[in-house]
Amino acid sequence: MSAAGKQEINFKAFNDSAISQPLIKHMYTADPSAHVFDGRIYIYLSHDIDAGNAFDDLGSHFAMEDYHVISMDTPGSQATDHGRALHVNDVPWAAKQMWAPDAQEKDGRYYLFFPAKDHDGIFRIGVAVSDQPTGPFIPQPQPIENSFSIDPAVFKDDDGSYYMYFGGIWGGQLQRWRSGSFNAAEPQSPFAHLPANDEPALCAKVAKLTNDLFSFAEEPTDVLIIDEHGKPLLQGDTERRFFEASWMHKYNGKYYFSYSTGDTHFICYAIGDNPYGPFTYAGRVLNPVLGWTSHHSIIMFNGEWYLFYHDSSLSEGVTHLRSIKVAKMEYDGHGMIQTLEPYNGLSAPV
Repeated sequence: MSAAGKQEINFKAFNDSAISQPLIKHMYTADPSAHVFDGRIYIYLSHDIDAGNAFDDLGSHFAMEDYHVISMDTPGSQATDHGRALHVNDVPWAAKQMWAPDAQEKDGRYYLFFPAKDHDGIFRIGVAVSDQPTGPFIPQPQPIENSFSIDPAVFKDDDGSYYMYFGGIWGGQLQRWRSGSFNAAEPQSPFAHLPANDEPALCAKVAKLTNDLFSFAEEPTDVLIIDEHGKPLLQGDTERRFFEASWMHKYNGKYYFSYSTGDTHFICYAIGDNPYGPFTYAGRVLNPVLGWTSHHSIIMFNGEWYLFYHDSSLSEGVTHLRSIKVAKMEYDGHGMIQTLEPYNGLSAPV
């Protein structure tokens, strides 16, 4: 957002009309990954800082260095920040940019899954472990073998299987892996290796995890999103195609894959019959928020559904200084998610 554009926005009006307020205000937070462990809500999040990096389409200004965990008794209760859970300096293979994480529990241990750029500037996905949901987390010495790109989301299915969904285009480098290996060729522009607008869009990836949750049990495959006619969404269909921010949840036996459309700023979802898809596009979960990015998670708590997300209202529109929020989410009688408007009566500028 330009300085001139920022001055034209009445941020008080947006804050007053917002359907929810930041869960914590003593620091900037983003990319909330919410889970219910032992009846309490734990949120694994990115910790936004202003490192002074120039803004670019590779996301260099998102220079996060560590992760925090916050917890809540209920979605409406006060949030507790449990402090630093993992820092980039604790991870031998990681150099910078601790972007959106996720977490899961298995057999009383807690696993933090996170992306970071390695010392060659390539995003990989790591795993760190703790005996407590709040950490601190001890990282594995190497990233997951054959991992790449960003935004890991780990889903536990009803049969006890764990699946990782991941990937993000532009700065998330997914487009550089189209051939199966990293394309380091110039130009460095995030647009250089994308499909044409009339070609099928790039897909998120999914892979089942091994029993120890440290490795892929199989080669990652595409999370295919199709339209109402069964055709893959096209790259030029920017209001529906995948960009980043995968999430998976189940509702009434169906698999709901949700994601961000990135440069068009929607959280959308698609529905499938199994964790691999294909997933049929079904609609929008959340309309655009203040700030460029949109990233979310969805949980059920005490029989009600909630959307965790972020916006840049607290920082008055600074793209890389965001704050996490939560809002109640509802379905209609056909299992369709009712689209949330983040600001009553106002539409966020995009």
